[in-house]
Amino acid sequence: MLRTLAQGVDVCVAVTLIDGLVLARSAFHHSMNYRSVVIFGRASVVEEKAAKLTALRAFSEHVIPGRWDEARQPTEAELKATTVLSLPLVEVSAKVRTGPPLDDEEDYELPVWAGVIPLRLIAREPTPDPRLSSHIDLPPYARNYARHQD
Repeated sequence: MLRTLAQGVDVCVAVTLIDGLVLARSAFHHSMNYRSVVIFGRASVVEEKAAKLTALRAFSEHVIPGRWDEARQPTEAELKATTVLSLPLVEVSAKVRTGPPLDDEEDYELPVWAGVIPLRLIAREPTPDPRLSSHIDLPPYARNYARHQD
């Protein structure tokens, strides 16, 4: 897929996060609360080494702040084997659904529970690599990661 994208073809990237199950009094009106984005464009390969490293660092730091400086940096072979693409945000569509169910007016009188069951993805307690030296402490970013998810 990345090889095809690197040839400059048009792409569509879609991401949806589900935040909750919306249960109405009628199954017809059940829904989900969500955040969604769709991006259309033409991706291009990031070839220049410094730009590639900057992109990889930004991605790494976004996921786990502080990790990039602690981990071993990519080797030349790893950089060569890694494809980084740039996709300008020229045509983008975002959509969000929040709130309670929307029932037909006559259904609000039905004796059926209705509401939202919130969903979330959370970090759990870190599990050390079985081959990790017992002299290496859990870094603060890993220790605090699960706490910041609440």
